[in-house]
Amino acid sequence: MNITSTGLADLIREIEVEDPIDYGDLPYDEDELRLLVCSHICDIAEQSAQLGEENRQTMLLAVTAKLVLENLVLNVRLMQAQGKAHAGGGATQRFTTLPTRTPAGC
Repeated sequence: MNITSTGLADLIREIEVEDPIDYGDLPYDEDELRLLVCSHICDIAEQSAQLGEENRQTMLLAVTAKLVLENLVLNVRLMQAQGKAHAGGGATQRFTTLPTRTPAGC
């Protein structure tokens, strides 16, 4: 792999300038959290390299999709706890209006 966990963390930090993450009052250092996650993702990417290129890409897409889904679920739960979302609406509406892809692939 041609990027280190530190390099990946640096990229995330750059992305956060345009799309910041609300760390709120978490009792953890933001840079340490970034590096922890990036180290884990780099480990997954390195392990998936043994699968061959096509299977590797599929594995990385699956991991990405799982993480995005988990993030969505946690955000909806947070919004529900704050009284800002209700079952079946609001928070997920933006995802239902995204263009869909054909079954041919990503």
